[in-house]
Amino acid sequence: MTMQNKPSVLFVLSVDTEEEWDWTTEFPQHNLQVENVQAIEGFQHECNSIGIRPTYFADYPVVNNPQSVEVLKSIDQAGQCEIGAHLHPWCNPPIKSGNDEFASHVVNLPVNLVEQKLVNLLDKLRASFEQDICSFRTGRWGINSEVMELLIKHGIRVDSSVYPFYRNKYFNCDGAPVEPYWPDLSDPLKAQSTQLNGLQSSIYEIPVSAGFNHTQFALCEKIYRLSTTRALSFLRVPGIIWQLKLLRKIYLSPELSSAADMKTLIKVLLKRKAPVIHMNLHSSSLIDLPYNNHPFTREQILENMKKTVGYLQEHANVTFCTISEAKEILTQKQGVQ
Repeated sequence: MTMQNKPSVLFVLSVDTEEEWDWTTEFPQHNLQVENVQAIEGFQHECNSIGIRPTYFADYPVVNNPQSVEVLKSIDQAGQCEIGAHLHPWCNPPIKSGNDEFASHVVNLPVNLVEQKLVNLLDKLRASFEQDICSFRTGRWGINSEVMELLIKHGIRVDSSVYPFYRNKYFNCDGAPVEPYWPDLSDPLKAQSTQLNGLQSSIYEIPVSAGFNHTQFALCEKIYRLSTTRALSFLRVPGIIWQLKLLRKIYLSPELSSAADMKTLIKVLLKRKAPVIHMNLHSSSLIDLPYNNHPFTREQILENMKKTVGYLQEHANVTFCTISEAKEILTQKQGVQ
């Protein structure tokens, strides 16, 4: 395929930059460990060799640690990344007594408490990095109208809290677009019908890349949900259709998906003319921990990333950018400033 025949696409890598702990235990509120952040320096060298300019969504324990701030600050000052905000409610002051699965999702907390936590996080980030912080992701995903309004109020212009095709009993992202969009503030899991006539242009949503091994995502999602109903799950239907490659739900994360599956997803996304390929991982994956809850080692994660990006470069003209840069490029094309 010649350069002229290749589609053009943006590539964003976002890293949830946070404390490490055993996810099978309770959510940590004190004595937090952020040793994984020291591994970002080596990881950044890998990114530099490819051309990737990550967006590091940093949470409160990271920005509250001077050594961690120094690592990220040196990369940021070299113009190699973007620093965004990442809100883990269980360890972001003010710390409240509730510390269960329900309360770990920002969308389930009282909005006044979320605002206090958000302000504390943004103040700490802006003071530590001596710059504005314009991008954000909730801890453990999910967004609603109240949180989106808070983000706008406090100067966030790009959100990435939507996790397409995901649901559990505490929150869901059902029906959310898989491509970047201007969210409807009455329901941020929906796109505005148009960007004309004074509709909001204060905040833009860039979800992580997710989908299926077929282009008809809406139909695939219906079939997938049907296969995971209690009766069909009992018959192991989800596992059978996965092994036979009849239907696979794939997230573009090298800590969750193999390079082969991510290449399949990229092939489908390019067929769908996706403007952005958005890969995601966690900073704690950059060190090997005995309690990591993903199937790959650190070395395998890096290899998955490099193989997948290499495949993308073979099949598309790739522009590497941070998440705010992606927003600027896409919205300028739409004629929105």
